[in-house]
Amino acid sequence: MNKNSLKFMEEFMNSSSPSGYEEEAAAVFRNYVGKFCDEVKTDVLGNTMGILNPGASFRVMLAGHYDEIGFQIVYISDDGLLYFRPNGGIDKLNVPASEVEIITAKGRVHGVIGKKPIHLLSAKEREIAPELSDMWIDIGAENRKEAEALVSIGDPVAMRSNFRFLGKNRVMSKGMDDKVGAFIVAETLRELSKRKLNVAVYGVGTVQEELGLRGAATSSFAVDPQVGFALDVGFTTDLPDIPKKLLGDVKLGSGPILTRSADNNVVLGKMVREAAKKCKAVYQESAAHRASGGTDAARLQLNRSGVATCLISIPNRYMHSPVEICDLRDIENAIKILVETISSFKGDEQFRPGLDG
Repeated sequence: MNKNSLKFMEEFMNSSSPSGYEEEAAAVFRNYVGKFCDEVKTDVLGNTMGILNPGASFRVMLAGHYDEIGFQIVYISDDGLLYFRPNGGIDKLNVPASEVEIITAKGRVHGVIGKKPIHLLSAKEREIAPELSDMWIDIGAENRKEAEALVSIGDPVAMRSNFRFLGKNRVMSKGMDDKVGAFIVAETLRELSKRKLNVAVYGVGTVQEELGLRGAATSSFAVDPQVGFALDVGFTTDLPDIPKKLLGDVKLGSGPILTRSADNNVVLGKMVREAAKKCKAVYQESAAHRASGGTDAARLQLNRSGVATCLISIPNRYMHSPVEICDLRDIENAIKILVETISSFKGDEQFRPGLDG
């Protein structure tokens, strides 16, 4: 992966974009894809589209969401402590002692999530995970007035930016779910911009996925694609106590995950696998842990009269935590597969299961 791509990845991962408040990540994404796309648009929800060959009638959409889980301020106490609600699927076991960034009109305010110290817990309390309502954010304010001068009710909260390399090929960051997918969208657009295309390509950084796939619903309606690729993260099972007999065998560094489920068009899936073999990209097979749903693919597929969809997932350790880990080799192979597949489209493909392909 080249230096400019890695620089973009670091800036993108370090942006903060709690669901519904994705402006920072959108700006980084928009500025990057604007260097090589024919058109760039941002809609009223905050979805950003980088478009190649917009005049073609056959439209391919790539979707990777750049929102991340976080919190929102709901109350400020007399002591200057901030109380919050979850914004997205929060694992309360990961929350205590987290460093956070409150996104305010004046910039970021740093804080830590506190709870009662272990020394003051009863024996029974030590065995139970604390509720979010029993935690608070401490920004160092001495009272309510001092806190209110810095933050406001309703301000969104993100985990502290913490992107870094772990070894040669692995990267750690909060918000890998799913800025890594939006990164793949951007890099695929960059690679495709060097080629002559028979189809229009709409690379979309989507919003509010963690709140119900909302950005994918509106952006896919606007694009009205014939083909849709959702880029997201998937669970690794190369960790202790994760049952492979239920979730399959998925490893970091062994390639992106190609899923077989109701959200994936079988004709398109066959084409993607053939393209992967042609460009010698490695990948892993998975039967999804549920029949349908959970990613932008589910919304893409059901847009208007139906879209041929394919979910490509990047193996991820410690999902929905501040220390998610992915492997650059999996990301690179996903980009190779997408570029090879989309470059092969003539613009007259059909994807009716049992009738085409």
